[in-house]
Amino acid sequence: MDSLIKSLDSLYCDSLTSYSRRKTIPVRVGDVIIGGENPIVVQSMTTVDTMDTKGSVEQCIRMIESGCELIRITAPSLKEAENLRNIKAELRKRGYQTPLVADIHFTPNAAELAAKIVEKVRINPGNYADKKKFEVIDYTDASYAEELERIRDRFLPLVKICKENGTAMRIGTNHGSLSDRIMSRYGDTPLGMVESALEFLRICEDEKFFDIVISMKSSNTQVMVQAYRLLVQKLNEGGFKPYPLHLGVTEAGEAEDGRIKSAVGIGTLLEDGLGDTVRVSLTEDPEFEAPVARALIDRYTHRAAHAPIREIANYPITPFEHNKRHVAEIYNFGGHNVPRVITDISKVEKISDREMKAVGHFYLPELDKWKMNDIGCDFVYSGSNPIPFMLPNGMKEIQDFAIWNQAPDQVNKFPLFHLDEYKKASRFHSEINFLEVLDTEIEETIPAIQDRTDTVFILKTNNTHSMPALRRAFVSLLEAKSTIPVVVKVSYPDQTADMTMLYAATDVGGLLVDGLGDGIFISLEKEAEHSRQEVLDQIKLHNSVSFGVLQAARTRMSKTEYISCPSCGRTLFDLQETTAMIRKRTDHLKGVKIGIMGCIVNGPGEMADADYGYVGSGKGKITLYKGKEVVKRSVPSEKAVDELIEIIREDGMWIEPETI
Repeated sequence: MDSLIKSLDSLYCDSLTSYSRRKTIPVRVGDVIIGGENPIVVQSMTTVDTMDTKGSVEQCIRMIESGCELIRITAPSLKEAENLRNIKAELRKRGYQTPLVADIHFTPNAAELAAKIVEKVRINPGNYADKKKFEVIDYTDASYAEELERIRDRFLPLVKICKENGTAMRIGTNHGSLSDRIMSRYGDTPLGMVESALEFLRICEDEKFFDIVISMKSSNTQVMVQAYRLLVQKLNEGGFKPYPLHLGVTEAGEAEDGRIKSAVGIGTLLEDGLGDTVRVSLTEDPEFEAPVARALIDRYTHRAAHAPIREIANYPITPFEHNKRHVAEIYNFGGHNVPRVITDISKVEKISDREMKAVGHFYLPELDKWKMNDIGCDFVYSGSNPIPFMLPNGMKEIQDFAIWNQAPDQVNKFPLFHLDEYKKASRFHSEINFLEVLDTEIEETIPAIQDRTDTVFILKTNNTHSMPALRRAFVSLLEAKSTIPVVVKVSYPDQTADMTMLYAATDVGGLLVDGLGDGIFISLEKEAEHSRQEVLDQIKLHNSVSFGVLQAARTRMSKTEYISCPSCGRTLFDLQETTAMIRKRTDHLKGVKIGIMGCIVNGPGEMADADYGYVGSGKGKITLYKGKEVVKRSVPSEKAVDELIEIIREDGMWIEPETI
């Protein structure tokens, strides 16, 4: 792996410090071209039953009008594949030329029919020619070669049809649906995901068929990012053509969590110039997906004009696996501690105890006590507006050094220094001090505090190419063998809540997935003046987003995680309503992961990371899982949530919800 690291910037992206899109071959999908010099394409997927022609067409139109440039429709059998003809004809009749993509699982005959009708076909190499039984098989080289020949025979007809009809193809690997063959040979790994796609890609290249887009999706953002990077490296190393990439996080969920999780995975790759088409998978109506994808993509329209960042000659991070940067423990930062959340309340003068609910801490005056929810922040930054009351034990206050230096309590409050203050200071806190530095100051600062065991960096940047600029500063720390903990600070001018979620998830989450960062601090410093209530609302958002980013990056599990699919024409129940119902009953189960899947295609494989699963198995019937094992089959939907809770209870993971 060391040889890869030395020349990494030429292996998985053009540069780790200078923004540029990866150069790919162009792939035509109807009137849309993916890759080449063309803009990144936004796509989504219908949720209406494919046999409902009118409903599908109406939904397609809503998606197109929301910004969708490519529409995927499930075709689980021949009858749905044939009905794609009617959907396409009606859309064209009504003046819509948006290309259609047939989504195929398990049914090669449906793929072969659909390839003659629509502009693109998506196949999943994990289940196109295999049935998943979770069996471990001991292959010899000869027996594995026989399996590959079987796959070739099954896949070749589709390749030839696509080639003859000018139909593009997506080879879409999903982490949760790797075949038993791949799992047995490569394990449940990013390498297994990549090899699953390459087996099919080699067949296409042998047939001189190159109209291919590739994806490496996972609900685990770390795995997703690693797999895409490794795919590019393997394409380069193996002499393959530079195929365009379709980016997506599977089963991202809904609302804030879904947006943050999508951005951690997709945004991290976009930062390095990877990605040619994007689908954000939300458990919401599909017309709400395209604007989120567009907001992510548009951030890079003028990114190439960013201020220069010093190049990285030797990259000390392995980008294909997660390894946390080794740091010393200072107070409760670094070491084996989870990343900490610092929430900025500095724009609220004389904040009251009751207003602290914005940061997840609740004062109960009738009991004269404090309670904290799952996203109660660890520290508040009060700046020059010190808090006028005693804080609960679960939260500490950080003040500007000038305020702290004159404060009556210099033990239970902590100072934040700027670099010039730190160099001149004669007084420090005995346990922990915070030093705010720019990425461009980091190298001059390291020698000054290298031997200190009482200081944590608050690292920020003014570079519009934020994540790579911050990453460059971390590389300087690694090169200097510094073990100083680092909290990543980001700030944004006034913008929508969605943009704050997406930008923070990209800028900080992109570092966390590589093991960089010991905390997150979303600052108010670039915000305009607002009313007190508006500022409190912004503080609440920042606090929630901070915990969401840590959870989405798999570095701190503070709340229940729902791995819920975005629904499609295969779905056997109302996913949005069911997800809301399950969330209402279980969202107090800190750190528990629950998979909510509309059908067996997105079933036990797709929710590979879930502790428990709720999967549609028939009209009004639910199959319940513990991990990948079926616990109860054909449970009536009206009883299924109660049965799910009973399984969690029997497993010893259930706690009764508290009321605040």
